[in-house]
Order: sequence, then C-alpha cells, then structure tokens
Amino acid sequence: MKIRLWGVRGSLASPGPATVRYGGNTACVEVRGDDGTLLILDAGTGIRELGETIPHDTRRLDLLLTHLHMDHIQGLGFFEPFHRPEMQVHIWGPPSTTLDLRTRLTRYLSPPLFPVRLRDMGAQMSFHDVPADPFSVGSFEIRGALVTHPGATVGYRITENGSAVAYLPDHEPALGSPDFPVAPAWTSGYDLAAGADVLIHDSQYTEAEYPDHVGWGHSSIPQALAFARIARVEQLVTFHHDPDRTDDEIDRLLAEARDGQPFDVVAGAEGLETVAD
Repeated sequence: MKIRLWGVRGSLASPGPATVRYGGNTACVEVRGDDGTLLILDAGTGIRELGETIPHDTRRLDLLLTHLHMDHIQGLGFFEPFHRPEMQVHIWGPPSTTLDLRTRLTRYLSPPLFPVRLRDMGAQMSFHDVPADPFSVGSFEIRGALVTHPGATVGYRITENGSAVAYLPDHEPALGSPDFPVAPAWTSGYDLAAGADVLIHDSQYTEAEYPDHVGWGHSSIPQALAFARIARVEQLVTFHHDPDRTDDEIDRLLAEARDGQPFDVVAGAEGLETVAD
C-alpha cells in the first residue's frame, strides 16, 4: 500500500514564512491500496489539496476520522469531492453514547461555523461508528481502537497482503506511567502498532516540554521512539509537530532521534510518500 502525507502540523499556526518543508496544514493522510481502494485518514486542512488530486471517475472513498477536534475536521467543507453527486463517501469515526456521527459533524458544517450545511454537500454520504471488530474496505482490513487522548479518539491499523500501517496522530501512551514504557499489554495503542511496517505517531514535544503538557493528549519525541521500540515497527514517521517548531528544529531533533534506533525514523512532511510492504 502507498501512503502520502497531506497535513502534519498540530494546528493552523506556522513558525513563519520561511517554513515550507514541513508545511502548516493539519492532519490528513492518504492510503492507496494495490487495487486502487482510497482511504483518507482525518480531514484537517490538508484534505483540500488532496481533494483536487482525486480523479472524477472515482466513485467511492472512505474517510476515517480519529476524533472530532477541530484540527482533524476543519478541511471537510473545502473537500471538493463532497460536491460530486456521483461520489459515495463513507465517513467512519469514534462512537458516542449521546449523538450519532452525522449529528456531531453537522455541528461544525452548519451556520454560524460554516455557511454550507453537511446535507447540502451533494455527495452520497454514509456515516459509521468504528466497530469493535475489524472491518473491510476494498482490499484493506481495518481495525480501530480507543487510544489515550482527550475525548473519544480512535487509532487505526490498516493491513493489506500482510503489510500494515498504524495511524496514531494524537496519542499520549505515557499518561500516568512514570516509568514509560510499561508492559506492552497495558500500553495504549500497542495492539494497533505491534509489528507495523509503518507507524505514523504523535511526536509533538521535546523531553523538556512534556512535563508542562501532561494530560494534553500528545507525546514527546522520546516517548514516540519508546513506543515504536516496544511495538517493533519497521519505520516511524513522526507526526503532529508542534506548530511553533521550525524546520531547522525538526531536522535537529530528528537527527538526534535516529541515533541508535533499530527502525527507520522519518520526519513527517507534507508530500512525503512511503510504502508499507
């Protein structure tokens, strides 16, 4: 399967006009199956540019939302395929005991927050709570599970022909664990990431910054590395960079992070392409 990153930052903030390599769009990742199946992971602002690349003869796409914080859904209203009447869109998201997924998304895609209502988008939309059991979309088997982040948040594991990518963009597995990492069975997200060819994981803070942000739902770079080690992944793609982090700082932090790791470490950047095989 082929993976392309369209948005990697933690918010809409940008470190300045000189920053271009790691971009300023929020979370959005494209996954393409060997049979052409299209999955989109999250709908941050990066989804606008992704939408412009989707051919008009595409008839189905599946959008997998990890959670409904604004930086993960803010691009929905600007996603051009939502306006194609022939397009079947399946939107998957975390379950709720109070409101269904359509109702929760309508709170954003309606006035006064947005001028066009979800019901007026034009595409044929279906909404699904992420089930407890694995489910299939085209050639993919997908498994979702709740992970540690404020509010209902799911991480995903996507497999195809024996290869796997794990997507945990907002994740704090070290929460409440003074000696992280703890035993794998007790670690949030471990079952999703174990043995993955590619792990896309929250890496917002430095080790020094994390103590001031405990409980915010994000990981330090050393914690992301520790999580990747216990999960025995092949490649870690760092994600959800702090919005105030400059390109040069990311380069420096990742150069330090790569030293001595038993897996490949790649700094997530808009346009980055990788393969799980």
